Amino acid sequence: MFELIKLPYKSLAPVISDQTLSFHYGKHLQAYVDNLNKLLPGSGLDGKSLEDIVVLASEASGGLMGSIFNNAGQVLNHNLYFTQFCHFDQAKRAEKSALIAQIVKQWGSLDAFKEEFEAKGVGLFGSGWVWLAAKEDGELVILQCPGADNPICHFERSPKGEVEKSLRPLLTFDVWEHAYYLDYQNRRAAHLQALWPLVNWKVIEERYTK
Repeated sequence: MFELIKLPYKSLAPVISDQTLSFHYGKHLQAYVDNLNKLLPGSGLDGKSLEDIVVLASEASGGLMGSIFNNAGQVLNHNLYFTQFCHFDQAKRAEKSALIAQIVKQWGSLDAFKEEFEAKGVGLFGSGWVWLAAKEDGELVILQCPGADNPICHFERSPKGEVEKSLRPLLTFDVWEHAYYLDYQNRRAAHLQALWPLVNWKVIEERYTK
C-alpha cells in the first residue's frame, strides 16, 4: 500500500498559496494514492516499487493498466514535485556543482536554461509536466510530458543500440491547471517563473549525482 508523502515544509506561500497547497497535495495527490491502492490488487503489479509500476503500466495500453499508469504516474510525479521545494526563506541557491556546471555547459547560463524550461512549460498544450532529466552519461534534456508521463518512461540506447536505460527525472514544474489556477488563473507563464525561488537545488543535485 502506498501512502501520502510527508511534506518537508508547512507552507510555500505566497508563491504557492496555502489554499492551493491544501487542494493540490491534500486532495489531488491523496486521490491518486487512494485510486492506485484500489487498482493494484490482482493486477500483477502489487508489491512492486512505484517506479516499476509506472514503467510496466506505461508499456500496456488502455483498460486497467491505463488507469494504473495514470494514477501511479501522477503519484510519482507529485512526489518528486513536492519534495523538490522548500520555503524561499530556506531555499538552497544554485551553487557550483556538477549539475550547474552541466547546465551552463549545455545552455550557456542558468538563466538561459530557466528561460527554455519555462518556455517548454508554457508551450505544452493541455495538462502535463515539464521536466529536466538526465541521461546515463550526465547529459541533460528538457522534456514536455503530457498527462501522467515521466522521464523514466523514456529510454536511451547504448551506442551499440542493445541496452535501454530510463532517463532520470531531476526537476519538474506541474502545468496541470489545478497546480496554479487558484493563484494565477490562466497566467501559466507567471506561475512557472514564480516557482524558481522555491527550488531546493541541493535536492536536484542529489538526484543528478546519485
